Amino acid sequence: MPSFLITGTDTNIGKTLVGCGIASALTEMGKKIGVLKPVETGCEVLDGNLYPSDAMLLATYANSSDSLDQICPFRYELPLAPHAAAKLEKHHIDPATVKAHFDNHNHGYDLVIVEGAGGLLVPITATYTFADLAMDLSIPILVVVGSRLGALNHALLTFHYLRARSIPILGYVLNHPTPTSNLSIQTNPQSLSELTNVPCLGILPFLGLTGDLEKDHPIIRNAATKYLDMPKFIKGIDSVFKTK
Repeated sequence: MPSFLITGTDTNIGKTLVGCGIASALTEMGKKIGVLKPVETGCEVLDGNLYPSDAMLLATYANSSDSLDQICPFRYELPLAPHAAAKLEKHHIDPATVKAHFDNHNHGYDLVIVEGAGGLLVPITATYTFADLAMDLSIPILVVVGSRLGALNHALLTFHYLRARSIPILGYVLNHPTPTSNLSIQTNPQSLSELTNVPCLGILPFLGLTGDLEKDHPIIRNAATKYLDMPKFIKGIDSVFKTK
């Protein structure tokens, strides 16, 4: 089943926003979208349960009715890297269990979106990262680049590592997570286009979201349709899975 993993050049740079936009746009096109956030940390405790807000946003925008445990099997309260949170909360993450969830989840959908946590080398265990997960799941990567000073270095390092490990790259989305604008932010799009041949799948402006799901949903869906190159994205997915 066509699937991909969203990673970022850092934390809090828009992975969930991009995932929600793609899920919403494809759902609007009549596609059935599955979502999987294998690990989420920093979860709020609601009614005695850990609530993974990013995972549930993805599920909402994909119109998914899957259970919480199917969408996000490993949840932690501490806002740390998964390995650190799992160690402190004494709830070990088993990569084999994550893969089994993916295999069980990967049926009946036109596309499955898997969202990582932070960047590509964020540790899931002491010896296992999200790059390892992508390799084990045999799925390509979509990189969300946060447009700010340092973005070029972070993006190019991520691309270089993916290529060194022969992990397919669908492309990148340049996202503006804050309303700040300076010379580095203004020159990032042109600089990236000159420094890499990884396809740019879109440039998202700062959207000024309200945090209200009902109000934000059409904003995110329309932004995905307007600013993301969905035909190029779909062609890239098809190309990766036709060669398997």
